Amino acid sequence: MSELDLDIERRISWPVPEPELSDDIHPALADAVRAAATAYRASRHRFGRDDLAVVVAQGADGTPTMRVDELVENAIAEAATRHGVNLLSEEVGFLDNGSATTLVLDPIDGSANAAAGVPLSCVAGVVAVDGVATEAVTCWLDTGRVWWAKAGEPTPYRTTGRTSVEGSELCLLRPKPGSRDAWMRVASRADRVRVLGTTALECALVAEGSVDGFADPGSDTHRIMDLAAALVTVPAAGGVVLDAFGRPFVLDPDLSRRWSGVAAATPALAEELLALIAG
Repeated sequence: MSELDLDIERRISWPVPEPELSDDIHPALADAVRAAATAYRASRHRFGRDDLAVVVAQGADGTPTMRVDELVENAIAEAATRHGVNLLSEEVGFLDNGSATTLVLDPIDGSANAAAGVPLSCVAGVVAVDGVATEAVTCWLDTGRVWWAKAGEPTPYRTTGRTSVEGSELCLLRPKPGSRDAWMRVASRADRVRVLGTTALECALVAEGSVDGFADPGSDTHRIMDLAAALVTVPAAGGVVLDAFGRPFVLDPDLSRRWSGVAAATPALAEELLALIAG
């Protein structure tokens, strides 16, 4: 088999559907999500798994940029510019188009999944006006499914209402050096633990009541765009989003900031998770 044949064989064959977007979503946010899905679809036709995972740059957030990240973010940046709004994103950092409105977006949350062909990745983020989030979208790229919420307005999503870790179903960030003991404390108390590799999707599942909570148990992995959508969607559904160490979330261009995000069905569950993480 030739190298070309191998590359074609390694490409991800299943289609990327159009996002299921409401007409009520902010036009710039909707356009950015559609652009992300289109770019992701095109990248899977053009490149194999290995090429999608190639590191092509160092992102503005200090982490490696995969080719799949770059291709999708470039499309989102073009959409933001078309609408004359700013963009805060992992790879490009802050793109200033002179607007009071900024899209705070994670172009692909779950990049490693996306590059490998694991169908668990999202584009997710918020519209922020003068630093205040007004609405959020999380789009599961491999299904087109969308969670949308406006700050301060009712939403059809509802958390499970669980108040205790005992017997809960949780999603956790994978164990990392420095947080493994806390990871085990949380995991040993839960009834079931999943590690999906995409914070945005896992927080959306908290909002709709598919799982009771999600946590980074102290590794300080999250940037603001990892959690921005959850900060609107989860509270609108009756839950809470907190930092494991009590730090406030700030929608600003400083990508050196890190958090250990905890999304929970109720404040009581969140506080118990925070206590377990603290030890």
